[in-house]
Amino acid sequence: MAKLYFYYASMNAGKSTTLLQADFNYRERGMHTMLWTGAIDRRAKICSRIGLEMDANLFDADTDLAAAILTEHARAPLACVLVDEAQWIADQRGIPVLCYGLRTDFQGQLFPGSAALLALADALVELKSVCDCGRKATMNLRVDSQGRAVREGAQLEPGGNERYVALCRRHFMEAIGD
Repeated sequence: MAKLYFYYASMNAGKSTTLLQADFNYRERGMHTMLWTGAIDRRAKICSRIGLEMDANLFDADTDLAAAILTEHARAPLACVLVDEAQWIADQRGIPVLCYGLRTDFQGQLFPGSAALLALADALVELKSVCDCGRKATMNLRVDSQGRAVREGAQLEPGGNERYVALCRRHFMEAIGD
């Protein structure tokens, strides 16, 4: 039976890099994979901060992932489906699914997709990132253009190092003033 995996972490932990490495490993052995990422980003690519990237299918709330995956699987049998930004998703069909995403948003709240994956995944793998203090970073602080903590706003707002800082819980709580 195929499994559902959820690789989760804060920002800058290498989730996309790890996904692209897994994809490479399958493809290097001649196996067919299918890559997905959230349409909110609009690039139709999975990009890592170290410069690796690969074309990907886009999904949003209206995407019928099961139908798209089954159509591709009928065309060329899939060895694996890999989903980046999986906090925007979640399940089906004898094909391993490797999901990578954030556990919590900039307010420390679970994303609905992450909550589902934490509840349903056969395997949970925490990837590690580091806070400025050297502790494990578990939180994602959204910052404005001056580097000040942002406490309110839409849950989904794409961005990289210019918008988010990975912090340990202690420094996250200090930054948001709790």
